[in-house]
Amino acid sequence: MRKFTQIIQHLRNYYGKPEIPPANGPFELILWENAVYLLPDARRLEVFGALRAQVGLTATALDAAPDAVLLPIAIRGGMRPEMRVFRWRQIAQITLTQFGGCLDSILEQPYAEAKKALKLFPTIGDPGAERILLLCGVANGLPLESNGLRVLNRIGWGHAQRNYGATYRSVQDDLKPQLPVHVERLKEAHLLLRTHGKTLCKENMPLCHRCPVSASCRYAENTTASLAKPVR
Repeated sequence: MRKFTQIIQHLRNYYGKPEIPPANGPFELILWENAVYLLPDARRLEVFGALRAQVGLTATALDAAPDAVLLPIAIRGGMRPEMRVFRWRQIAQITLTQFGGCLDSILEQPYAEAKKALKLFPTIGDPGAERILLLCGVANGLPLESNGLRVLNRIGWGHAQRNYGATYRSVQDDLKPQLPVHVERLKEAHLLLRTHGKTLCKENMPLCHRCPVSASCRYAENTTASLAKPVR
């Protein structure tokens, strides 16, 4: 049986200590999630840094910022910058009107209620809400994004299905008995799996020959066996 802790140890040895997003608290992490669209992390960091420096990472500051300031920043975030500005304003307005300008209060609520509150914000569904809570030090299992989910499914947990949500639940259910309890261990695992999925275990043309966990990976095993078959 594949051991989750051993997989994470191999990834830790290969990549080192993972970088934590430079966002503090749920409000900043929602902005971090909404900073760019389909662009590398370096661009996300650039856009988020511009919001911090030119606007301020509070709901009040974001709500008061003119389009003349927000739009040039949003353009650096990729496609549909006007929609990005609209979402930033939505984030600020929801925080101001429904949470008194301070979203940190949700961290004192039961997990299900905190998750429900985060899902009020644009682009934040169940996985995104769970990731934000984990990075805030609140966990109920291991939240995954697409890269981490792909890694774990290829290694052998869960079953790939046409529906993303079904695959997500399948992997989480299969993995649950092996998960560590400590939130910092879960946070590290989430970040390392994401890094591995973006670096070596890519969606297309994964670099299995360089993978530190290929010896325990169902996908790598099947790929190797397929390549070894003689051509008739």
